[in-house]
Amino acid sequence: MINEERRRHRRMELSSSLLIKGLNGTEENVQIEVVNISKSGIGFICEMELNADIIYEAFLTIWMKENIHAFIQIVRTEKVEENIYKYGAVFIGMSEMDSFRIEVFDTMENFG
Repeated sequence: MINEERRRHRRMELSSSLLIKGLNGTEENVQIEVVNISKSGIGFICEMELNADIIYEAFLTIWMKENIHAFIQIVRTEKVEENIYKYGAVFIGMSEMDSFRIEVFDTMENFG
């Protein structure tokens, strides 16, 4: 059986850090390893167990030290090993400018 790609946008790899704020008032500075990012979502690995029922406010620091502000919802969780989790999250709120920044980076990667 062939695994068919179901994502709407091609994913790209980036290094980043993430500050996550729960809308319930909690605030955590979470170190993550970004596996991939696209206009529609982000895949990352971190040592903290996150709750899929919470919408997180995310501040991503990406290429060229640019910041992207977005709201994310975790849609996939995988425990890789003890205290290491792999997440897939969708962007449920992001400015047009930040979405455009990801699109520009994607275009540059395709020609680079």
